[in-house]
Amino acid sequence: MRKYDDMDSLMALADPTRRQIVEMLGRGALASGEIAESFAISAPAVSQHLKVLREARLVDVRVDAQRRIYAINPLGLAEIDDWLARVRRFWSERLDDLERELRKPEKKRRKK
Repeated sequence: MRKYDDMDSLMALADPTRRQIVEMLGRGALASGEIAESFAISAPAVSQHLKVLREARLVDVRVDAQRRIYAINPLGLAEIDDWLARVRRFWSERLDDLERELRKPEKKRRKK
């Protein structure tokens, strides 16, 4: 098993098919066959996409007799939210500093 990386979830979502799968699962859990029916690609290709999403911890799977049922993993989405919050904080602080600097009279800005 490979080590989880913070960016795996974002890299997984870079693919439009995987984004669409996540959006579908956002409406409720689905069997892998139900997911595959929505795409014009092979079932094994959909399985590969689901594997990437599982490894990125964006979806969970449970076995129900012969079916594999996929659902959103809220912890994986929370990790993305946490990362986005850090990025927003970083830029928010920088932009606030820039705004304060730009509001200073021109003579004060030149002295630095």
